[in-house]
Amino acid sequence: MNLKLMSILSGMMKAKNLVRFAAAVALLPLMLVQQGFAWGNDGHRMINWLAAKYLPTDVPAFLRNGGALDAMDYLGPEPDRWRNKAEAELNAAQAPDHFIDLEMADMVGTLPKERYDFIRALAKVQAEHPELALTPEKVGMQPWQVEEVYERLKVGFREYRKLMAANEDTRPIELAITFYAAWLGHYVGDGSMPLHTTIQYNGWKGPNPNGYTTEHHIHSLFESTFVSANVKREAVVPLVAASQPKALDDEWTDYLTYLRHSNSLVEKTYQIEKAGGFAGAGTPEGKEFTVQCLADGAIELRDMIYTAWLRSADPVEEFHGEARMPMNTHAVVAGN
Repeated sequence: MNLKLMSILSGMMKAKNLVRFAAAVALLPLMLVQQGFAWGNDGHRMINWLAAKYLPTDVPAFLRNGGALDAMDYLGPEPDRWRNKAEAELNAAQAPDHFIDLEMADMVGTLPKERYDFIRALAKVQAEHPELALTPEKVGMQPWQVEEVYERLKVGFREYRKLMAANEDTRPIELAITFYAAWLGHYVGDGSMPLHTTIQYNGWKGPNPNGYTTEHHIHSLFESTFVSANVKREAVVPLVAASQPKALDDEWTDYLTYLRHSNSLVEKTYQIEKAGGFAGAGTPEGKEFTVQCLADGAIELRDMIYTAWLRSADPVEEFHGEARMPMNTHAVVAGN
């Protein structure tokens, strides 16, 4: 069990008797209810627009022109539009894609790259810790959603290259690529919001010697209210423009490093909130911190899009349907 989680549990174990401790443990699932919308509309739009605006010029122009910028901007909040109660099944299925509680996820050890490998590993740890709510919908699936949408984008770019080489119409795939890039942008943007990487997303839980807020308001105050009122795109532009686009050696490893950097800022987020940094017009520190988080999201997204474009040129074995071994019904009946 990781140190952060052990600290929270040890605080609960100070209860005077086993009954009180059991009651405290029973509260743990409440720490892991679904998280809110990272950055709200304005932050997600900024991240997507800035990423597309500052793509390198060797990325196809259709993803850098005015129409694409408008689409990237508009589609930034799109996955949050899928979270209405009217579409309860859709919301339930995709809500975990917006966050990852790293304190819980890290209990499996090294995070595997494939979604179902993680789910199996998590189930094993859940069996060892029945007192915790270690299900995918409680722990979150954010990095796996990012990896899968990134791969969709890479496939789209590969198809674009094929159509270009054959001198065929590329407009339909250009639309698909723009959507994939914007879709990816939403989740990468979620990852730059520190409170989307932690169990401490809606008020401080467990031992609290520094007196951080335990109120839920910190989440929406930081990501939506403060951003909408105080942070404009122009404030983020210089940070993104000054960064050098790069091809990622391994997008999965890089993205996990990015998430862990966001997670390292969780306590800083609470410190700024405690000092009034997100209240009203906030403080210079609060604004600088928020601008940097948004810039981090735009830079990571830009580099992932760029990497998908470059990797789409790699040769691949074409998919022609997965071969299955025929079932030996006689062996099954015979119990062999």
